[in-house]
Amino acid sequence: MKALVLSGGSGTRLRPFSHSMPKQLIPIANKPVLEHVVENIRELGISEIGIIVGDWGDQIAAVVGDGTRLGVKVTYIQQDQPLGLAHCVSLARPFLADDDFVMYLGDNMLPDGVRSVAEAFRAQRPAAQVVVRKVADPRAFGVAELGPDGVVERLVEKPSQPRSDLAMIGVYFFSPAIHRAVDSITPSARGELEITDAIQWLVEHGETVRASQYHGYWKDTGRVDDVLECNHHILAGLSADVAAPGPGAVDADSTLNGQVRIEAGARVINSRIDGPVVVGQGTVIENCHIGAYTSIGRDCLLSGTRIRDSIVLDGATVTDVPGLQSSLIGRNANVGTGDDGISCHRLVVGDHTRIEVAA
Repeated sequence: MKALVLSGGSGTRLRPFSHSMPKQLIPIANKPVLEHVVENIRELGISEIGIIVGDWGDQIAAVVGDGTRLGVKVTYIQQDQPLGLAHCVSLARPFLADDDFVMYLGDNMLPDGVRSVAEAFRAQRPAAQVVVRKVADPRAFGVAELGPDGVVERLVEKPSQPRSDLAMIGVYFFSPAIHRAVDSITPSARGELEITDAIQWLVEHGETVRASQYHGYWKDTGRVDDVLECNHHILAGLSADVAAPGPGAVDADSTLNGQVRIEAGARVINSRIDGPVVVGQGTVIENCHIGAYTSIGRDCLLSGTRIRDSIVLDGATVTDVPGLQSSLIGRNANVGTGDDGISCHRLVVGDHTRIEVAA
């Protein structure tokens, strides 16, 4: 079995960050979403992964590389225009050949994994197996209508009047039968080849399509609030056996409480950190109070600042800010205080942006 990870798309809901980086590289607990996805796939015993990329292909390749660091082999597949998920399957046909494969949206977080779904697919080997979850408002999703035996009877993309609350959440298992379906459908009203239409084609032509209901944690990291919530969830599971900081990393005037991960080369000076918290390589924290559920990236500088429930990306500087929470600070951003600053406890600051907040 192979894997196909979809990492194109413009990520408009994550602006201003998606102006300067692909949404799949937003860090959750100091690890890009895409790395979390690749690790989930590797746990299924899959080592060959094709990644669909668009305009941000170079940035994605710079982080993931050929996959060796993550224990897999990666092939990049270019999609010049966002013409739909089924179009991605068509583009990847030379890579997929006639192998079974899992298709995984690259901005989805399912930290509990999908091993049981993969095992069911391998054992029963339907033409397709979709992962579904009950949602409050199915109108934004592809919706599955199931028979009593878990077989899919009908799929509808973004129905205005859903007849089911079971939404497809971005993980699909396919046999090679999906290629005939993709070749047989036409673009939807929005000009895309919809994977929902391709799976529905299988249903209408007598192929077996099954659904597995997912009960674990799931988050589409397409918005800032979703990213922060997901970061909170992952940090809450930070293991109790976090490695002790290296010599000189934490001075005698600092206090670490709870689960705190201090990565190599980071320094904590006269500060208090209440975990769960992760601090990236080369970062300096001085005269700060870092509250729970905060991730701080590499090579950051935080001085005289109180922050909690937030994410600070690589290279950012935050100076003398008295109380930040539920904030997302971009790469190489500079946040400080000034006479003309704005008063705000929640900030969303894009990459390479300078902003002053009221003291």
